Amino acid sequence: MERVEGDAASTVAPLAKWKNDFSRAFQHYLDKSTPHPVHRWLGTLAVAAIYVLRVYYVQGFYIVSYGLGIYILNLLIGFLSPKVDPELEVLDGASLPTKGSDEFKPFIRRLPEFKFWYSITKAFCVAFLMTFFSVFDVPVFWPILLCYWIVLFVLTMKRQIMHMIKYKYVPFSIGKQRYTGKKSAASSRGLPRD
Repeated sequence: MERVEGDAASTVAPLAKWKNDFSRAFQHYLDKSTPHPVHRWLGTLAVAAIYVLRVYYVQGFYIVSYGLGIYILNLLIGFLSPKVDPELEVLDGASLPTKGSDEFKPFIRRLPEFKFWYSITKAFCVAFLMTFFSVFDVPVFWPILLCYWIVLFVLTMKRQIMHMIKYKYVPFSIGKQRYTGKKSAASSRGLPRD
């Protein structure tokens, strides 16, 4: 009896070690990719293009694509939403600053950019794998799904934009002022430095 338990333990131990090693290596590369958002998003764009080509090539799996679109829309809402909802803050008495004398509160996303990217990339990979199993190829009239998704996207984005306008927050740093430090007198007058 002990020999059977010993054999099972010796079989499981290498698998657990391999899983642990793989997990550590994967996390290492994820950590290394964190400061390179452009390269990460280009990789995700490549994965998305491969998925789209696969769906186009097999002419199916539209329900998988629809589910993927709904999931990405859900992630986008989390990415564009503040961590603390201003509607709930108003009830607590605290709110976003509306005047120059109010305390500055930076925009903190409910879903950070890295988790947003990682979730979208995983979603495309899972959807790609699903295209190899015919059980997920449910026959549907895809133009109806596409129209429904577009209507859902427009209504959801309209609601999110109205929320942004109402509580005066912008989830993007494009166009925001940034402090660059004091300029020297020579550089502000256009004179060359020594």
